[in-house]
Amino acid sequence: MSTVLDEVLSANAGYARSFGSKSELALPPARHFAILTCMDARLDPARYAGLSEGDAHVIRNAGGRASDDAIRSLVISYKLLGTREWFVIHHTNCGMEFFSDEVMRGLLASSLETAELGAQGFRDVGKGPGSAEGQFIDWLTIKDAKQAVVDDVTRIRRHPLVPKTIPIYGYIYDVKTGRLVEVEEATRAGRLEESTRARRVDEVEVPTQESPLTTYATQ
Repeated sequence: MSTVLDEVLSANAGYARSFGSKSELALPPARHFAILTCMDARLDPARYAGLSEGDAHVIRNAGGRASDDAIRSLVISYKLLGTREWFVIHHTNCGMEFFSDEVMRGLLASSLETAELGAQGFRDVGKGPGSAEGQFIDWLTIKDAKQAVVDDVTRIRRHPLVPKTIPIYGYIYDVKTGRLVEVEEATRAGRLEESTRARRVDEVEVPTQESPLTTYATQ
């Protein structure tokens, strides 16, 4: 058993011993909102957004990008589980700014071992072999942090499966201060249309305690 595996299982055992009333949490998020953010280990959405178990959906990927799969999760989040507001939160010093699609494809073509980050960017230090399969993936790298937030909010806003009744907010988390800094252009792009603003609240029927979703969550 690896050291990491042993540490994780030990921590989980302690957590489970004091699990208590968390077993009664309902499936729909209690605070009715979702966050799309980066997988970076320095980001803890529970802390920077004040979340407890059961409060909100948190969707994470490399860069916090509005990929097809992220939008799939957001659509499920509102359509089946009643979220009413969404946040797109990127961050400063994001690793997705340090390489391009071409660089990633070249690194993978050289070897599948972990690359090294130096002053000149990533370089491959593996022995190979690699794979050319990386050329078929859009790695959704970031050239401009603020523009990436605007682009992601805009893509979500314009998606045909996303209702206009859901406001989408755009922010950048500062890894040096822990603060969320609004990207105003992104929030403007994600605002409600005036014709839907007055009627958006409570339009989504959230499952009640008698709902099969809640029953499933408490079994």
